[in-house]
Amino acid sequence: MPAIRLVIDHVSKMYGARRVLHNVVVELEAGDVLLVTGHNGVGKSTLLRLLAGLQRPSSGTISYVDGALRLPPSEARPMIGMVGPDIQLYRELTAREHVSFVADVRGIPSTVSDQNELLGRVGLVGRADEQVAAFSSGMQQRLRYALALLHEPAVLLLDEPTTNLDTAGLNLVDRVIAEQRARGVTVVATNDPRDRKYGDFVLALGEA
Repeated sequence: MPAIRLVIDHVSKMYGARRVLHNVVVELEAGDVLLVTGHNGVGKSTLLRLLAGLQRPSSGTISYVDGALRLPPSEARPMIGMVGPDIQLYRELTAREHVSFVADVRGIPSTVSDQNELLGRVGLVGRADEQVAAFSSGMQQRLRYALALLHEPAVLLLDEPTTNLDTAGLNLVDRVIAEQRARGVTVVATNDPRDRKYGDFVLALGEA
């Protein structure tokens, strides 16, 4: 796994005449955790979508750097994992079918044993063959973690990571972020004061 650096260089984002992000500058090394805070509407989720390559900045650049190699988010997607409320699940598929489908898309071999191991990590192995339609919101959030971790990402983006999780689920987030520190960069966008413990660095959006 490459030691990826994340460089956000004077990034701004406009939607028409409305400015959501202005001149954001951040540089992170592998193992760093950035906590992005601020009230609703200041651009936390927008920043994560830019980092994931789902949108483009209006100005500035985002780069994932591996030695002399500098990649924009659109080219770095294979090394990025993301958990967020916008990650849609298919209600008619089972948890196992989700894992198998995403593995196929990413070109990753996925045996039943592999699927059981991954779903076991997020506490879903006992529900692996149930349709997501029967899952609670917390179980769906656990499945999003499984899909984000499937390819052992160098960069993990977490939008409101503890949403809908019970105490055991919060422990899962603790464990995932601790494991990710040994693997790569983590960016956490949140309004939950409990999540502040995760950040090595804080980017407070919307503050003067």
